[in-house]
Amino acid sequence: MTAPIVQGWCPGAHRPMMSGDGLVVRVRPRLARLRVSQALGLCALAERFGNGTIDLTNRANLQLRGVTEADHQPLLAELAALDLLDSEPGIEVRRNILFSPLYREGDMTDRLGCELTARLGELPALPAKFGFAIDTGAGRLLSRDSADIRLERSADGLILRADGMATGREVTEGEAIDRLIELARWFADRFTADTRRMARLVRAVPLPTNWQGTEPGPVGAPLVPGDTALGPLYGAAFGQLPAQALASLLRDSGATRLRVTPWRLILLEGAQAIPAREFVSCAGDPLLTTDACPGAPYCPQAQAETRDLARVLAGRVSGSLHVSGCAKGCARMGAADITLVGNGGRFDLVKQGRAGDEPCQRGLTPETLKTMDLT
Repeated sequence: MTAPIVQGWCPGAHRPMMSGDGLVVRVRPRLARLRVSQALGLCALAERFGNGTIDLTNRANLQLRGVTEADHQPLLAELAALDLLDSEPGIEVRRNILFSPLYREGDMTDRLGCELTARLGELPALPAKFGFAIDTGAGRLLSRDSADIRLERSADGLILRADGMATGREVTEGEAIDRLIELARWFADRFTADTRRMARLVRAVPLPTNWQGTEPGPVGAPLVPGDTALGPLYGAAFGQLPAQALASLLRDSGATRLRVTPWRLILLEGAQAIPAREFVSCAGDPLLTTDACPGAPYCPQAQAETRDLARVLAGRVSGSLHVSGCAKGCARMGAADITLVGNGGRFDLVKQGRAGDEPCQRGLTPETLKTMDLT
């Protein structure tokens, strides 16, 4: 198998990434939220400049695929008109923040998110994938999602926690962002090429004791498709949002805002739950536990088509399924019960592992996989 190329950075709007079907242009919704007019505008841009689909990423970002190089600058102008573009590329890169998605306007998550967003320019130079999580709801929802510095609730208040550490530092809301910037500077002064994430650095360099000591609060129940107090949640198979279908759902449901999550779920604020054939509306749908990257021919590193096979196999695997076009495993960083890794048009099989792990079987054709016992 040819070793995949690890880019070490994620695409943005100002700095897109070339893929097999054109440029990938990523949009980072502020506070993980769009006005319905912005969401409808983005759907129109996906039709006009992209391949008609909006990707929902595991960083709760939205991206357009299939953009030509000639269309990049006109697309940026349209994104700016929708107020979906940071004026400075440096701010866009730093705005790598996850939000617990059930927050309400004016609550602690909202206030901390607004302050951090306004003060991104005070952060030091950080690695490209360095990120933050504001997980200050009643139960922590982002504990399994990648973030280097976390603001979380404790039993009695608020803590700031370095990823990789079991405990964090008690902070008041008024000082929380000051301390977050201070911890980011501690990291920036010490990281190396081998320790470009907080969890790796704290294994190599002891974190001062004043940044530890208080345990985070309990983990909340995972979100699933269905009603919430803010509006209905819908799932997106493989994180794909068909632009025309999404626009229809937004209009027909009466949504006022669109919220995005890291879990291939979208929340339609103020909406009425209505049938939506193109989206996942059942909590037990196996597509919610199935990951598949775009695959060939959309990714130049993919060595096999992925998503058609993943749809066929989704209901036949008792557990999680990951179909990856190559050994990078971009669609799922963690282990799955069954992982299939593209290799020269065929697949290698990994059980209870990740895409880069040693397979137990090699060279399986899609036709063979469709008839195999994968339980």
